[in-house]
Amino acid sequence: MSTALVWFRHDLRLADNPALRAATAAADHVVPVYVWSPEDEGAWAPGAASRWWLHESLRALDASLRERGSQLILARGPTIEALLDLAAGTGATQLYWNRRYEPAAIAVERALERRLKSDGLIGHGFHSSRLAAPDAVRSGSGTPYQVFTPYCRAFLEQVQIDAPEASPRTLTAPKNSPRSLSLDALQLLPRIPWHLTLAEHWQPGEAAARKVLRRFVEQQLPQYAQQRDQPDLTTTSQLSPYLHHGELSARQVWTAVLKAGERQGMKPQAVRTGKFCAELIWREFATQQLVLHPSLPDRPRSPQFERLPWRDDAREFRAWTQGRTGIPIVDAGMRELWHTGWMHNRVRMITASFLVKNLLQDWRTGERWFWDTLVDADLASNALNWQWVAGTSPDAAPWFRIFNPHTQAEKFDPDGIYQRRHVPEAATPGYSAPIVDLKQSRQRALDAFAGLRSPP
Repeated sequence: MSTALVWFRHDLRLADNPALRAATAAADHVVPVYVWSPEDEGAWAPGAASRWWLHESLRALDASLRERGSQLILARGPTIEALLDLAAGTGATQLYWNRRYEPAAIAVERALERRLKSDGLIGHGFHSSRLAAPDAVRSGSGTPYQVFTPYCRAFLEQVQIDAPEASPRTLTAPKNSPRSLSLDALQLLPRIPWHLTLAEHWQPGEAAARKVLRRFVEQQLPQYAQQRDQPDLTTTSQLSPYLHHGELSARQVWTAVLKAGERQGMKPQAVRTGKFCAELIWREFATQQLVLHPSLPDRPRSPQFERLPWRDDAREFRAWTQGRTGIPIVDAGMRELWHTGWMHNRVRMITASFLVKNLLQDWRTGERWFWDTLVDADLASNALNWQWVAGTSPDAAPWFRIFNPHTQAEKFDPDGIYQRRHVPEAATPGYSAPIVDLKQSRQRALDAFAGLRSPP
């Protein structure tokens, strides 16, 4: 009787899970495993909001596995030692997993594959967290794209997306099933229960993810292209945390969107080339860029920006994180982030531009804050988005393109609904004055950029 381990990572679901499906087809018994090993994540261990989500998602995954006659085995890292110990204890000769693409995760997989080979064990890694492997899209000369628009066109031409697969109905656990750590033993939840407000806005888990997806394609998708930039409306999908933690696969979302478009009378090509599918493809592009440039979260893609004279003003940075800058749209976004673990994408760009351009603070400080507070903190997307706003990557808004938060608010929240929702005191005399003059700070940023064009 053969036994296989299935190593769960950013794929906390049973449906459309290639590693799980392959293991159930190849082995008589399957042992689902999750290893908590922040030390294996390098400088980018999951932030506080992501850890809360992970805690709840693991709980939901274990419940789903128990409904099918199995359970989730929780272990503590280092990852490779934990997996090999579990293999030895269960007699497993095969290990299946779905690949991740962060630099530290890639390094762990490569080291694991070497250990499995030396120990005579069989290992299989699958592409699952994205629509395609990071090297799937190439230019006519065979080189990877560095700019999104041509990448997006090539993606639509080159990538064939298969239908998602169903979840297994039953799973057979071995008789000598190993002991699992308790979920609380992983210590994912913060000691100070600030995360309780997150629980008011989100329900992690595969079942909840399907409900959110169904609601989006039925109710919000028809208006998505026209209303996605309006933060006062619930038009965006809010699927990003479910995609990041793998409670939905990208092709489940892609397929559901295309089917919904057909039901709503849209041509498939119009859906594929539409705004929402472009957002899914941006996620693919970000992953490709991270694989090509592992220093993406830590170094500007355009090296001249290493010489920018960043300001290190702790008081102003604290005001930004607390939503107390005196700029209503910025404060609304930062307070939404703190209370919900999420922020509307348009407002993410506004708040990021304000930090980097108006406060002239290093984009990496904002990147780190978002990493710790976002429930959808994806390393590739977070890094590329910050470099895009900062203007420090080849495919970016130019450095001199600076969002005016007042103009942005007038355009995308003209009635002030979003701003009043999160900053109710903004219309009262007690609201603080802006911590920086927008016109003067804009000029300061332009002067800093102009200085880069002179020899160092």
